[in-house]
Amino acid sequence: MTGGGAPPPREVLAAFGASGTPVDLGGVWRAGSLAFKPVEFPPETLWRAEVLDALPGSSRFRIARPVRARDGSWVARGWEACRFVAGAPDVRRQDDVLRAGAAFHEAIGGPARPPYLDVRDGPWSHGDRVAWDERPVEGTPMALELLEPLALARRPVRAASQAVHGDLLGNVLFADGLPPAIIDWPVYWRPPAWAAAVAVVDALCWHGASPALAARWSHLPEWGQMLVRALIYRIVTDDVAAPGAWTPGRLAAYRRAIAVTDPYLEASDG
Repeated sequence: MTGGGAPPPREVLAAFGASGTPVDLGGVWRAGSLAFKPVEFPPETLWRAEVLDALPGSSRFRIARPVRARDGSWVARGWEACRFVAGAPDVRRQDDVLRAGAAFHEAIGGPARPPYLDVRDGPWSHGDRVAWDERPVEGTPMALELLEPLALARRPVRAASQAVHGDLLGNVLFADGLPPAIIDWPVYWRPPAWAAAVAVVDALCWHGASPALAARWSHLPEWGQMLVRALIYRIVTDDVAAPGAWTPGRLAAYRRAIAVTDPYLEASDG
């Protein structure tokens, strides 16, 4: 989970039945067996809480199960709460992250598309829409240098969309003797293979993954097209969120990832 700012006030703790002094866990606040964070977009919080609350337990992954306030609501004074889950992210365990994500996506494949996705906005939603050709490709000159060949490589896809986790790599926790825990779920309505491709792109760009990672997951449907859309998504989001951050190192990281994915794009053209 990610959060930030001041800790939850005493009345928020009381609303969820928690007590004690909240401890900052890097932006999320723990009080007893609960973790708290401010609500960023209420429609998403409410939809996600209902889905996770109804999700059966699994031997393949854990979740940070949401907790209702004492009045039965999912939100109290602008805060949400969930059960604290043990573990820590490990971006080196990329295949384990992808396997946990696949199990999670299999489990959450039933709900209908949440209507709030049509109105949610911001750098990440914008990048997602550009990646799927729902908005035009625009940006700074340095971003466009990366984006234009990728946009030309896009082809129609047949893979079905469902609710997916759009930021897996840093949001899977590992603890000895326990299944991986999926946390901090940003909801997107895309094919599960796209969510895997986002994690692979992140690993290639920022966490020293080898080209073999992309090869190991190339069995996923329409893999080349998922990779190109994942790259467009991340590049556009970066460009919108921090247009002045196009350092030579950042450009080089994306170029390396594009070079790794080029063979899969060529395969998808054939």
